[in-house]
Amino acid sequence: MLNYKRYRKNPVVDFPQRTWPDKEIEKAPIWCSVDLRDGNQALIDPMVVHEKIEMFQYLIKLGFKEIEVGFPAASQIEFDFLRQLVERKMIPDDVRVQVLTQCRKELIERTFEAIEGCPQAIVHIYNSTSTLQRDVVFGMEREQITEIAVKGTEMVKELAGDFPGKIILEYSPESFTGTELDYALEICTAVQKTWGATKEDPIIINLPSTVEMNTPNVYADQIEWMHTHFEDRESIILSVHPHNDRGTGVASAELALLAGADRVEGTLFGNGERTGNVDVLNIAYNMFSQGIDPKLALEHVNESIEIYERCCKIPIHPRHPYAGKLVFTAFSGSHQDAINKGVAAMKERKSEIWQVPYLPIDPADIGREYEPIVRINSQSGKGGVAFVMDTYFGFKLPKGMHKEFANVIQAISEKQGEVSPDQIMASFREEYLEKKEPLHFRKLRVDDLSGETESEFDTKVTVDYTDHGEPKSFVAVGNGPIDAVQRGLQEITGVRIKVLDYEEHALQSGSNSQAAAYIHLLNSDDGSVTHGVGVSSNITRASVRAIFSALNRLGIGQ
Repeated sequence: MLNYKRYRKNPVVDFPQRTWPDKEIEKAPIWCSVDLRDGNQALIDPMVVHEKIEMFQYLIKLGFKEIEVGFPAASQIEFDFLRQLVERKMIPDDVRVQVLTQCRKELIERTFEAIEGCPQAIVHIYNSTSTLQRDVVFGMEREQITEIAVKGTEMVKELAGDFPGKIILEYSPESFTGTELDYALEICTAVQKTWGATKEDPIIINLPSTVEMNTPNVYADQIEWMHTHFEDRESIILSVHPHNDRGTGVASAELALLAGADRVEGTLFGNGERTGNVDVLNIAYNMFSQGIDPKLALEHVNESIEIYERCCKIPIHPRHPYAGKLVFTAFSGSHQDAINKGVAAMKERKSEIWQVPYLPIDPADIGREYEPIVRINSQSGKGGVAFVMDTYFGFKLPKGMHKEFANVIQAISEKQGEVSPDQIMASFREEYLEKKEPLHFRKLRVDDLSGETESEFDTKVTVDYTDHGEPKSFVAVGNGPIDAVQRGLQEITGVRIKVLDYEEHALQSGSNSQAAAYIHLLNSDDGSVTHGVGVSSNITRASVRAIFSALNRLGIGQ
């Protein structure tokens, strides 16, 4: 039996004054990428310098204005990487590099050596504050932990006074989610006052969900409690750094924004320790899908995927939000049908607003293709097959034909699994367009009888065809070419046939356009029905081909 009794619930926040449930996200936060630090330290095969440089330059291209580049005092590789960025003048004037360090004198001094020459930098200090870590890791009381943070702040302030560029201080009470709120406020306020933060020169207070310990609403309560209890709130940029231990990092970040957070630290696609950091692209695309400018250049998700997978050596999951290969794919028949109808409705209405069932955004807006939207397998329905025929090949199958042809494709998919669009088209040709035996239409001549005779019919057709390869012809009259051909075929086959429905459309525009015709045909002798399809540059000829296609599908003339 699962030994659930070993665990206990983490405490929630008693905060009935919460206001975040009634709010909406209205603008993008300040984004800070921690791919080069938090993300990189969690890689099985960490990035080498040229990969770090490529990632740094790509993060700038995406629009990040704050990028944590490493822990230069703890690693010579990270120190050298930052020095390359500075000496090669690779840091744009509007981008702030962020460097992480513990609150120790030698580490802070080494950190300032690393950022020498930077016009502006964020120095990020931290120490663990949770009840558990104070007890089992440090064996310290609150006052001792606070002293560490204050002394670290004093050391940064002293060195910042002689630094020729601008220094912004960031402080994180590590394991904030496991820290008593009154103490988290106490230590952050101590740092805030020691630094001398003002509205004009604010401090970044970063409240990390270092380990995700509860549901996202609890994190939101913690953030709003701090947001409303800070002294001189205007002197603070409130930042969050959610992890994903419970699989709700994105939700935690979004609710934190409702709760008062100004800034989000995270990584591309959620790379990071354990289950990862929060996925900043996921949050940004969520905003985009709600009509909010995410303030990041997200138009080419495939480029992001390619660089991430190459530099991090981690594949993107096929179901990863927005980026996975299968996220704009529908296997379900009902989903495919709804997508088909939604796209058609948008075209008909000429709508500028994207509204398609099951597709929260237009894949083309983020550099994805329409081609993989619908995938056909044994679970697919008639709507999906019809969508493929229309989207890929321009054949707008009559509604009554959807199930008939879908049954053909389902039989294939049950044997082999997924069926590609090319296979679907090949089956369509075989079943309809090239159904030319035993009766193969060859040639048609149409004569107008209007005014020439007293007959009730106004059209005469002369049809050349082959029957099991033997050339033959017939002449028939009727009210129009299709009626005349139907009557002639009844005469030569001895079978009573009836055209139940007829549809046509152009396959392409221009002088070389082809027409497609669809005939729904009934064998009145035995009650069997089927569809036939014909294609020609001449719509009458396409219609006659469709009749012959249907005859052969019904087995008439064999």
